[in-house]
Amino acid sequence: MFAPAYLDHNATTPVSSAALEAMLPYLRQQFGNASSRHEYGREARRAIDTARQRVAQAVGAHPTEVIFTSGGSEANNLFIKGAAIARRTVDKRFPLVAISAIEHPCVREPARQLAKAGGSLREIAVDAECRIASADFSTVISEQPALISVMLANNETGAVQDIATLAAMAAPTGAWFHSDAVQALGKIPVDFRSLNAAGVHALTFSAHKLGGPKGAGALVVDKRVELAPLIAGGGHERGLRSGTENVPAIVGFGVACAEAVERLQQNAQRLRALRDEIERGLVQQGAAIFAATADRLPNTVYFSLSGIDGETLVAKLDRAGYAVASGAACSSANPEPSHVLLSMGIEPALARGAVRISLGPNNTNAEIAGFLQALAATRTNLQSLTAMVG
Repeated sequence: MFAPAYLDHNATTPVSSAALEAMLPYLRQQFGNASSRHEYGREARRAIDTARQRVAQAVGAHPTEVIFTSGGSEANNLFIKGAAIARRTVDKRFPLVAISAIEHPCVREPARQLAKAGGSLREIAVDAECRIASADFSTVISEQPALISVMLANNETGAVQDIATLAAMAAPTGAWFHSDAVQALGKIPVDFRSLNAAGVHALTFSAHKLGGPKGAGALVVDKRVELAPLIAGGGHERGLRSGTENVPAIVGFGVACAEAVERLQQNAQRLRALRDEIERGLVQQGAAIFAATADRLPNTVYFSLSGIDGETLVAKLDRAGYAVASGAACSSANPEPSHVLLSMGIEPALARGAVRISLGPNNTNAEIAGFLQALAATRTNLQSLTAMVG
C-alpha cells in the first residue's frame, strides 16, 4: 500500500505502541461498565481513575479537576456553552463572550451560536505574527466580558500565546478565562496550577493529538467554576458529562499523556531542528513563512508560495509521497482562505496558497530532504503550467 511520509501531526497522530497495548485489555476481557458494582465494573473504574491521575499529572492539575469528554471539540463546547448558561444575566440573556480571532471552529461556532441566541460576541484581534494584539485585548477587557477564550497554541501557524499574562490582565474583571491547549500538550510545557494562579480557569486537551486514540479528551477546570452540562443523564464526570465512559480510549489517553510529557524536551529539541531545516529550504525556494518571528510550536511550519494554490500543492505533494495539509483538518471542506491568516492581515491570494507541515517524533532528516526536493520539482512544474496558461 502506498504510504506517503506523514507530515500532518497537528491533524492527528498515530497511536503509540504503549497506548495501544494499554487499551487492548479494555477492548477484550476487561469490558466492564465503570458504573457497574461487580468486579468488571470496578476494574473499569480503577482504569479510569488511573488515567485521570496520569492526565492530571501531565498537565499539573488535581485529578478532581479533570473532566473526560469525547475530544477537544466537546470539551471546548462544554466550557463555552456551559459557562455561558451558568453566567446568564438576571434577564436570562447570555453574557458577552470574547474569543481570539484565530480560534479553532469548535470555539468560534459555539460562541457564534450563543450570539445568535441573544448573547454578544467579541473577537480579539491578532497582529501580523498571529499574536494577540495587546491594545485590542485591553479594549476587550474594558467591555467586561463574562467569558474569554484564547488558544494556547494555534493549530495552523503554531504561534504560542502568553495566556498567563493575558489571564492576569483579565482577572480584575471577574471573567472566566479558558484556553484551548489541544495543540500545546506534549510539544511545550503546560502547567494548569501555575496558569490557574495567574487567572486561567480551564484548559482543553485531546488524546489523538499526542499519540492517544481518537474519541477521548478532557476539560481541566477549576472546581470553583460552575458549568451547566451539555449532556444530561446519569451524572458521570461530576455531573458535567453524562454517558458511559469510553474506557479503552480514556486509558490510552492517560498513557499517551505520560509518554508525551516524559519525552517532551527530547522531542522538542529534535523537532525544532527539523523545522529549522525545512524553513531554510523553504526560504531558498521563495516561500513566505507565516508567524516566522513569533514564539511557535517546535513542530509547525505554515508557508505559501506566491501564485500556487495550496489545495493543488497539497494534492501534488500527496502523489509525490508527502502528506501535508492546506490548513486545519477540521475545516478542510471550506474552500475560503484561512480565517487565521486573514485575521493576521495576510492578503487573500497569498493565504489561498497556505500549506502546513506539522512534524512528529518519527519524522527523519531524510524525509525532510525528500520533501524539499519534491516541493521544488512540484513548484517548478506548477509554475511552468501557469506560465503556459498565461
